Amino acid sequence: MKYDFDRQTDRRGSGALKYDALGERYGNADLIPLWVADMDFETPPFIIDALRRRLEHPVLGYTIEPADYWPAVQDWILSHHGWKTEREWLRYIPGIVKGIGMVINAFLKPDEKVIIQPPVYHPFRLVPEGNRREVVYNPLIENADGSYSMDFDNLESVCDDRCRLLILSNPHNPAGILWDAETLRRLAAFCHSRGIIVISDEIHCDMALWGLRHIPFATVSPEAAACSITFAAPSKTFNIAGIVSSYSIVPDPKLRRTFYSYLKANEYDYAPLFSPIATIAAFREGEEWRRELLAYLEGNIESVISYCAANIPAIRPLRPQASFLVWLDCRGLGLSHDSLVDLFVNKAGLALNDGAMFGREGSGFMRLNVGCPRATLTLALERLRTAIESVS
Repeated sequence: MKYDFDRQTDRRGSGALKYDALGERYGNADLIPLWVADMDFETPPFIIDALRRRLEHPVLGYTIEPADYWPAVQDWILSHHGWKTEREWLRYIPGIVKGIGMVINAFLKPDEKVIIQPPVYHPFRLVPEGNRREVVYNPLIENADGSYSMDFDNLESVCDDRCRLLILSNPHNPAGILWDAETLRRLAAFCHSRGIIVISDEIHCDMALWGLRHIPFATVSPEAAACSITFAAPSKTFNIAGIVSSYSIVPDPKLRRTFYSYLKANEYDYAPLFSPIATIAAFREGEEWRRELLAYLEGNIESVISYCAANIPAIRPLRPQASFLVWLDCRGLGLSHDSLVDLFVNKAGLALNDGAMFGREGSGFMRLNVGCPRATLTLALERLRTAIESVS
């Protein structure tokens, strides 16, 4: 491999949320951090080099978008997902979570509702609630093998005429699901027929594993294209979360007119200096790095699955189809939520996201970030095994 993902990089003291907030968030600054969803691998050198070249110029003033910004994005989407987008469909947004709030405020009246499908990324709940909108829950169905399916019967029963927005995690966070085309078509037909807008959060779209392919929601049917706002970014794949590089894709002209006029009026669509530079470098030069990264992550995931099977059979990892997040079913340990958190944090010295933050359906689960050198992951698993043995 050309790139070294085993290299240890000390991030402490760099302002990294993952490390420097441990004391505040977990009460212990010395934990192994396997929580917040960025990776411990060095940002690819071609992105660092592109930023460094720009910093050679001594003036950091107002800028225009580089000419290759949107062509680079469009070419990447076409080559990786078979989706031919038009330039007018795309706009910069200052973060996907912020984008959710913007859609809510641009489209929803105060008494209108937002549907989410837990267990799911917690800002899907927090952002609507923070904007004083009611959240409607359509929990996923947990299948016998630990995978999940959408519950369309329940969706029909919980949806009323004040439901105006559904937030879709595609690929799914925390379970790593690549939703199949038929499921997405069925969801699109349901939402389109009821005038429900779908935000499809596709930030992990470029991290499909095991040779699988991500399907953009907007591509599965004319109804999907007509009711959807897609959010994506190179930030997860290329480990540049600190450079906000998100963008939206809106094929429907009516949705586009409302949303993009809102963005423009508030200058939310103005990309700061380094965002286009990092995006162009990622999408023009990043394919080899991406492929090597995914191969390394697959090895990490296999290590977790095989280690748990051999040493901690009470914990069942769900093999993700995308991303660097592994959903751990810890219910076999027979612990309460508080005891489970205590086991990981205070006894094993590990910081993971506890499953309950993704909804009550996540109780008894933990979300493990395997975007780290394998030696770190091995140490964490050994600590966990030792901790479980000590309480058993």
